[in-house]
Amino acid sequence: MPESLTPELESLADAATRFATEELLPRAQLAAAEARAEVIAAARAAGFFQMTQPEEFGGSAAGALALTVVRDHLAACNPPHLGLVFGPGPGVLAGASGRLRDTHLEPMLRGDKRGAFGFTEPDDAPPTSAVDDGDAWVISGRKSYVTGGASADYINTLVRIADQGPAMIVVDTNLPGVVQEQLFSSLDGSHHAAYRFDEVRVPKHHLIGKPGEGLPRAMRQIGDTRLAFAGTCVGYMRWIDEFLTIHLGQTDRTGSKRGDKEGIRLRYADARIQSYAARSMVYRTARLADQGENIVNEAIASKVFATEVVGAVVDNAIQLVGGNALVTGHPLEQLYREVRSMRLAEGGSDVLRLNLARGRLDLGKGRI
Repeated sequence: MPESLTPELESLADAATRFATEELLPRAQLAAAEARAEVIAAARAAGFFQMTQPEEFGGSAAGALALTVVRDHLAACNPPHLGLVFGPGPGVLAGASGRLRDTHLEPMLRGDKRGAFGFTEPDDAPPTSAVDDGDAWVISGRKSYVTGGASADYINTLVRIADQGPAMIVVDTNLPGVVQEQLFSSLDGSHHAAYRFDEVRVPKHHLIGKPGEGLPRAMRQIGDTRLAFAGTCVGYMRWIDEFLTIHLGQTDRTGSKRGDKEGIRLRYADARIQSYAARSMVYRTARLADQGENIVNEAIASKVFATEVVGAVVDNAIQLVGGNALVTGHPLEQLYREVRSMRLAEGGSDVLRLNLARGRLDLGKGRI
């Protein structure tokens, strides 16, 4: 549970709170591009940047509970630029060897190259394909929602190889035939790109692993971020609770405290109940992960519950605060937009529910 942390984890929690207060909040007026170098440098100095990176590359490869603690305590301050605190993990490039390790994996972990993930295709497009052409793969197709694609040096792309199945292939964005068709932003302010591949010739050694391994590799990368989402969500819930507690302790026009009304107290209590349940679930799942258990189903449960609860909690807070909370720039308005996307990212809630049911009914996995 969150209150049963070792002294080392308690110290880590305090350090995360100080970092958010001293390094992130003072940069609230800076755009991400302006704050990027300073935040990353500060995160490296504090040891947070390295937590998501393998030890063999200079990282600390922190466990699930330590990462959950940091994400929870950072988000509990509702600071800007959270996405810059942790360094890029290896993702689907984990285990890459030879030239691909030298040309893409190591530069990406150092921050010298930026990768993107090409998984989703437009509804009207056939699966992206790769054809063996001697010394190269020839790739054709489209990807509709390439996260980080606007500034990517390469895209880890899910393709289908005839008679061999799905595969992950690294496609450099500067190759002939790689066309960035569209740039767009989402409700939460994140930026994405749509790409087209017109018979792009990619070196043979850019295949990650073997043909047929592509989908499990892609899903592993997606799965690794689910507990991360949940940890951030429970931190946001704690920030919302503190914000509401202060707001409801203030007097309204009648001179009475806003929190004296029974209807308001009922709403406030529900938010605290939901937040308590979500935080307990996420910490339990992180502990199971650190014990070496397979937490695929538990991470799904945590991600679905935490992302849906934080949406309900921030919506409830807006209702209690009133119209001012809908004004652009209000912290609740900003948070509302940010957390809405989490119910779709890395697997929509209903898709994950089906996966969870399959895990239990068909595979006998998962726990209560």
